[in-house]
Amino acid sequence: MNENPRLVQPDADADPSTVATPETTPEKEESWGDFLKFVLKLVAVVLIFRSFIFSPFTIPSESMLPGLRNGDYLVAAKWPYGFSSLSLPLEAPLIPGRIFASLPERGDVVIFKHPVDGTDYIKRAIGLPGDTVEVRDGTVYLNGEALEQERGSYVDIPMSVNTECNEVGGQVVDGTTCRYRQIIETLPSGKSYPTIDFGNGPADNFGPIIVPKGKMFVMGDNRDNSQDSRFPAIAGRGVGLVDTDLLVARASRVLWSTDGSAEWLLPWTWFTAARWDRIGSDI
Repeated sequence: MNENPRLVQPDADADPSTVATPETTPEKEESWGDFLKFVLKLVAVVLIFRSFIFSPFTIPSESMLPGLRNGDYLVAAKWPYGFSSLSLPLEAPLIPGRIFASLPERGDVVIFKHPVDGTDYIKRAIGLPGDTVEVRDGTVYLNGEALEQERGSYVDIPMSVNTECNEVGGQVVDGTTCRYRQIIETLPSGKSYPTIDFGNGPADNFGPIIVPKGKMFVMGDNRDNSQDSRFPAIAGRGVGLVDTDLLVARASRVLWSTDGSAEWLLPWTWFTAARWDRIGSDI
């Protein structure tokens, strides 16, 4: 008599290859449907991350020199100013208006949609609703007070496919580097950042103007090479006073940077063109 009824003795005449054991039981094969579900979940996670947390952006011009350069790839925070349809891929109309809306702080480097053509622009927020902004001989006045400006050190920017040297304000050094004199500008909050001014320019005198409710006044750090709020909103050019509902993100950090010499068909040039010293730079 079998003392343990749970133990089942195999048939002595059975073919061992046909006897199922825990070690030889075939596992259920993953179906294409399971794989598709995994891919869809992965895509959903990526879309949510890019829409509401962080998203990459590129710098296509030299309007934010010396801090940001043409060829910089940024990661930008999506949550600081709230969310709208502009936050979503293809600007899907799934969010009514702007939720969790918040104004930028003066000095934030903001990414927004151009008021006319809808392209991504990046500038520094200078004036918020209710502020009076004026520019006199290149000095910015905020609410009647001149922003503190201090002549800083020189900044050397390597010349490349992405970066030329402005003959008015820059000095070519050794034929490979452009040297600019920085001006450190400080806001009433104490926030400081470097700017470049080539001297007397067409937008060195502007205003005064009171920033209306729901608007902001933005400027490029490269003061004589920036189509910003000092210029009327025209497609591909000035932006005028920017509607705060056009805010998309706050620039956070340089994720990648290239001098423009890379060729897609030559993978090794992706590394030789990289500006390694720029990667990870704070903004």
